[in-house]
Amino acid sequence: MNTDSYDSRFLLKNLMDNMTDKIYFKDLQSRFTLVNKAAAVWHGYDSPSAAIGKSDFDNYKEADARCMFEAEQRIIATGEPLEGLVEKETWKDGQTAWVSTTKMPLRDSAGSIVGSFGVSRDITAQKEAELQEVYYAEQIKRIKEEMEEEVRMAAELQKTFFPRSYPVFPEGVDPAASAVRFFHYYRASEMVSGDFCSIRRLTETQSGILLCDVMGHGVRAALGTALIYAMVEELMHQESDPGQFLVHMNKLLLPILRQDDTFLYATACYAVFDAATGRLCMANAGHPSPLHFQTSEKRVAWLTTDESMRGPALAIAEGAVYPTAETWLQPGDAVVMYTDGLYEIEGADSEEFGMERLLAAAQRHMGEPLPELFPALVDESIRFSVEGVFDDDVCLVGLAYQEPMEPRNE
Repeated sequence: MNTDSYDSRFLLKNLMDNMTDKIYFKDLQSRFTLVNKAAAVWHGYDSPSAAIGKSDFDNYKEADARCMFEAEQRIIATGEPLEGLVEKETWKDGQTAWVSTTKMPLRDSAGSIVGSFGVSRDITAQKEAELQEVYYAEQIKRIKEEMEEEVRMAAELQKTFFPRSYPVFPEGVDPAASAVRFFHYYRASEMVSGDFCSIRRLTETQSGILLCDVMGHGVRAALGTALIYAMVEELMHQESDPGQFLVHMNKLLLPILRQDDTFLYATACYAVFDAATGRLCMANAGHPSPLHFQTSEKRVAWLTTDESMRGPALAIAEGAVYPTAETWLQPGDAVVMYTDGLYEIEGADSEEFGMERLLAAAQRHMGEPLPELFPALVDESIRFSVEGVFDDDVCLVGLAYQEPMEPRNE
């Protein structure tokens, strides 16, 4: 057959029979006058002829059918088509589907509108995938917001781990008259951190000063600090020797932090200072050596350079030994502990600020009181860096020995 002999009826029949999209024609009351096979099957009819005279009210829930009817009546009234309309269709049995629909006014040969016609494509799978994507995105957002809120709460809770006041010697005196003064500085790289310090009165003349740095930063490290915080109060009053204090802490942390699927450790420095004698006893668990500000000699030095006096980090090895070193401070001396975030910050060409620059900076600020000294050291480190921010948590804690504590008169 020559294509020139194809008439419009033949072409329409082929289109209607083979098109997988739903094609339908409706009268002025939005009743079907012609549908293709796909539309008949979609609406649950055995044949296209069975749909004739029916309307959407025969197939869909009242609310959805009403929306379809009103849309078609607007087209009939205005002559304006609806293109690419996404519709949710709910059948009377409760099943739902989504279609992309284009509806147009149906005109006779004189141009008068005599109904409407449309083409609808089933996009249920695509739409459900989109809705699932939106749902999961909302769920992820909700979970993220909840987690952020929990982390914010954890950050507020973690602040309570740090000293809010410092012991004075003798007990009860004005802080300005204390034989030894304490100070700490804390700066987290994230909302929560792995750094922790504690300053506690042990006896009438002795104080305990602890600085810990749990590996890494963020939530995992913060959990480690919570464990250490829970142990410190009891251990400090049970064990006066710093080395034995770290031995006990290592024994407690090892089974908790060294799980099969977990590798977490902490460095720590613990000192016991006697305000009456100036005697400082210190033990080190893989931590950088504290700075010793020696006023009489007007110099700053490492508190110890003997590597044999530094034991392994906590939760690394069973039966680890932590030697206790003894130093005598002179009035005017100060001792400052710090975490490695202070000097591991990088400058140009990925060069670290480093411990030697830290020592030199401490020397430049020799004589400054601790509340001024700590921000000054932090500022020097920050100015050295390229980005001007710390990649790791930073904590400093120290004591300044003012004068020997006078014994109380009983």
